[in-house]
Amino acid sequence: MSLWRHAVLSIANRPEVERLVRRYGMRLARRFIAGETLEEALAAVHRLEEDGIHAILDVLGEMVTDEAMARAFAEEIKKTVRAFAALPYPRYVSVKLTQLGLDTAHELAEELLKEILEVARSGEVFIRIDMEDSPRVDATLDIYRAMREAGFSNVGVVLQAYLKRSEQDLEDLLPYRPNVRVVKGAYAEPPEVAYQDLPTIREKFKALVQKNLEAGNQTAVATHDDVLIRWAKDWTKEREIPRDRYEFQFLYGVRPALQKKTVREGYTTRAYVPFGTAWYPYFARRIAERPENALFVLRGLLKR
Repeated sequence: MSLWRHAVLSIANRPEVERLVRRYGMRLARRFIAGETLEEALAAVHRLEEDGIHAILDVLGEMVTDEAMARAFAEEIKKTVRAFAALPYPRYVSVKLTQLGLDTAHELAEELLKEILEVARSGEVFIRIDMEDSPRVDATLDIYRAMREAGFSNVGVVLQAYLKRSEQDLEDLLPYRPNVRVVKGAYAEPPEVAYQDLPTIREKFKALVQKNLEAGNQTAVATHDDVLIRWAKDWTKEREIPRDRYEFQFLYGVRPALQKKTVREGYTTRAYVPFGTAWYPYFARRIAERPENALFVLRGLLKR
């Protein structure tokens, strides 16, 4: 699967491929993306809640190198937070620090995230700092720590199981009692920094979930992998871990029947709901994760 991911991301990054996919726009992307507007995203939230699935809203955008654009994204995120806060549901928003200008200035991303957290705290909205590629892990974790030290409790972080550093990163975070989303990892990373084989990644995923739960911390098990989902259900039952300390998180449009099943079984279930005009990088990673996603897109292109 690692070879598949690397191959697909290499193809997706080619300008002619991006132009082809963008030409047919949201007709292809709508399986994985709620839409390009906040109104479309909120409509998706309502639909999910009808099935007992809570939403994680995400304004798409990343790798911003212009301060004005970073500030514009921050305003869009604050607008999203305020709109979500007005709804009678559990409220949760994800943020990427490169969207807030991390690659321009560490201080800028920290300033804008603090503004977002202030708005979110007043509306009882939880903010998850997404984890990006390996060169940005240190800065992301530093800013997370700074927010916790500034008194924000409505903020969490993500650890990627395939990164060789993640177990030590979690150990270092434990004094902050972190709310952690554990994922396998979706970026194309070299063998020097990331495990490449699925069995090892699964074991590292389990280790992160175990360690954070055993420390008494809130943990999001974010995967569509049946092996890991069964393991998490069995292990938490065996250890008598309360269900209010962990939850299952999925991607919008990916295995919706599985999402409904976890709700019926009594587990807190959330779907990551991305929206916005900057959808192509996210869409490319979804294609790379599963061969069936690529087949879906190919069929759509052939039908044009």
